[in-house]
Amino acid sequence: MYHILVVDDESRIRAIIRKYAEFEGHTVTEATDGMDAVYKCRENTYDMIIMDIMMPELDGFSACREIRKITSTPIIMLSARGEEYDKINGFELGIDDYVVKPFSPKELMLRVEAVLKRVGRSAEQTNKPQNQIVELDGGGLRADLTARIVYIDGERVEMSPKEYDLFFYMLENRNIALSREKLISEVWGYDFYGDARTLDTHIKLLRKSLGKYSAYIVTLRGMGYRFEEVK
Repeated sequence: MYHILVVDDESRIRAIIRKYAEFEGHTVTEATDGMDAVYKCRENTYDMIIMDIMMPELDGFSACREIRKITSTPIIMLSARGEEYDKINGFELGIDDYVVKPFSPKELMLRVEAVLKRVGRSAEQTNKPQNQIVELDGGGLRADLTARIVYIDGERVEMSPKEYDLFFYMLENRNIALSREKLISEVWGYDFYGDARTLDTHIKLLRKSLGKYSAYIVTLRGMGYRFEEVK
């Protein structure tokens, strides 16, 4: 199955994740802090990293920043805090998902599967022979769905992995009302657990990335969002 690096200074948390991950058939390597995680990522390859934020030596955010210099391995961040700032900071660093402690180990394993399936689908899209290009506003907003590249007025825009996923899904389903449940199910790849704040945080980040084209994303009060193509 998958080789997972579990990074947490609490041995109890590492033991719980190991138990459930190995039950699912995965191989687990443990790291006791962020510094240990960075060293291990320099020496080995992993399919997934599950990492706590608050750790000695090197916190999760700093460790993520260093790991992203080495590898694009998917990262799920764990935190005892659920503040929006922490989520935004993590997503801007390139993490793939965020889980608040205390968490359900079963749900965490579902999220691991969902993230890795999404990464696999993205790789398949990249390997397609012909690029699918979408241009809006006379080419001012240009998206290469196959290569996962976005241009605004000719300038390439860098987004987090989840921003790309959300943007391309909405773009492919433009002018269609999309409920929060539908977006989370399709983009995150797991059943909706009631935390719509994760989606709203990514919408906020996506609008920031799109700049003057953020108005394409329309909020549907009490329902969800729609990527509305301006005629």
